[in-house]
Amino acid sequence: MLYFCTMSRLLAIDYGQKRVGIAVTDEEQIIASALTTLHSKEVISFLKDYLSNEEVECFVVGLAKNLDNTPSESARFIEPFVLRLKEAFPKVRIERVDERFTSKIAFQTMIDAGLKQQKRRDKALVDKISATLILQSFLDARK
Repeated sequence: MLYFCTMSRLLAIDYGQKRVGIAVTDEEQIIASALTTLHSKEVISFLKDYLSNEEVECFVVGLAKNLDNTPSESARFIEPFVLRLKEAFPKVRIERVDERFTSKIAFQTMIDAGLKQQKRRDKALVDKISATLILQSFLDARK
């Protein structure tokens, strides 16, 4: 007799003042994939819909820091969001991952992939890739 163990997903959030990149793992938590980019005001509503259909074990949220390890300017927008996230989803664990350089790495990834300059200007695409990098970083750290 075969038994299948259904696992839950991990979901990463690259939170920005205007746009939010979302990435998710497969159910086995092996592969990180870009999911979507949303306006920051739509995130909680989107996550409620998403969690009504998918089991999510953990939110992985970018931790915005400067090179000297102090909170970056964007941390003042991210921290209140993390509190709202905890309030809206009290049963979902939240992990934080250093997000320094993710936007630059995302941009370089687009160049390496051969995307044309016009496509590289797509901030929504950069945000999705950044969320994917945050999630992959979290997966790699667990190994």
